[in-house]
Amino acid sequence: MFRHLDELVEAARALGPVRIAIAAAHDPDVIEAMRKARDIGLAEGYYVGNAHKILELARSVNLEIPNSRLIHEPDDAAAARKAIALVREGTASLLMKGKISTATLARAVLDRETGLRTGRLLSQVIVFQVPGFDRLMLMSDAAINIAPTLEQKAEICRNAIEVAHAIGISRPNVALLCALEMVNPEMPATVDAAALTVMNRRGQIKGAYLEGPIALDAPLSRFAAERKGIESPIIENTDIFIAPDIEAANILYRAILYFAKGESGGIVYGARVPLILLSRAETPETKIRSIALAMLVEAHGRQQA
Repeated sequence: MFRHLDELVEAARALGPVRIAIAAAHDPDVIEAMRKARDIGLAEGYYVGNAHKILELARSVNLEIPNSRLIHEPDDAAAARKAIALVREGTASLLMKGKISTATLARAVLDRETGLRTGRLLSQVIVFQVPGFDRLMLMSDAAINIAPTLEQKAEICRNAIEVAHAIGISRPNVALLCALEMVNPEMPATVDAAALTVMNRRGQIKGAYLEGPIALDAPLSRFAAERKGIESPIIENTDIFIAPDIEAANILYRAILYFAKGESGGIVYGARVPLILLSRAETPETKIRSIALAMLVEAHGRQQA
């Protein structure tokens, strides 16, 4: 089991450089990340987008891009389709978002004829570390599913569990976050969390231990759990935090980064290959860790297959 994000990067480097198709690659942080990925032997890119801007950005960071790896396509939607085609034909193994909206790229991924859909729900899975904790943790879903249904929440859990397995957490503890621990019909998130817990106990969600509804303090503090009369294996031992909706997840994620000074990497899971779809506000370092995470998840999937 990995305890630090740097360990993820080192493990991914051992797999050899991966080929990544980048949709709308004319993004300075993406170009910088790919230059660093090249330098450490992590990844090589196929750059689809505005070729003039891509080359200008590449020159500014001393990244050489062979003509064979550069595809001029200034239209975002068309660039997404061409990058996906590189993955479908096996030229590239992973897909990465450049200067393109998540919605535009997701539509192309989900296209029934030319995309990368599998029938699984797409959901974002973030792996993070924060000072004071000696292990990596995961959370979902801060980017894709706005107000997930119970069925979608079950899929979000399954996706996060599979990513946890890929980074060596064999049976993760999952906290189904809500505002309190009691089921309240006026708070639908608590009803969903209770249903997901029952689904886990009855084998409908496997490979993990789910607990919920539960507020954020109890999984993190034995003192809080004892005062609330909560006994659970997840107390001070939670691996995955599942938020009830995109707003709660996004706020939690930003709090991890900016209040707790955490670091992270993330992918979107559920397509034919892991997708590196990051916010424009993410640093090149976060992109490097996300590439590494995608590589480990893809390799784990091949082993399972």
